[in-house]
Amino acid sequence: MKEISAGGVVFRKVNGALQVQLIQDRYGKISLPKGKMEPGETIEQTALREIVEETGMEGVIVSPIDQIKYKYNHESKGLVDKEVHYYLVEAVGGKLQAQVEEIRGVEWFEPMEAWRRQKQSGYNNNDRILAGALRLLGLNVNGSH
Repeated sequence: MKEISAGGVVFRKVNGALQVQLIQDRYGKISLPKGKMEPGETIEQTALREIVEETGMEGVIVSPIDQIKYKYNHESKGLVDKEVHYYLVEAVGGKLQAQVEEIRGVEWFEPMEAWRRQKQSGYNNNDRILAGALRLLGLNVNGSH
């Protein structure tokens, strides 16, 4: 059984200054918007739909970042091969609005502050996703703690 999810690292420029979006999930951890692919969708469409649903922001994909793969046990489906594809997404519209059923909050951060929060209270496997996004945006965080 294979399951594909997609999401993104959303950024915007405000008066020339870069901002990166992070969400706080229902467990209080720093995370990135993502969700499961629905029938008939491309992976890119999934990423953009989930970003709108979870954060209210409409975006365009700039570039793929990377994917995370892991396995987990589902009570009825057994072992699931999970693949999560992440994209660098530029916010082009919408209104910042957290999907309260799914997440606790969503906010914009200066890139280095976003990185600090990810290292402090994010999921380890998202480190390379956020680092990859920042690299694509011209910022190097490798090895910085």
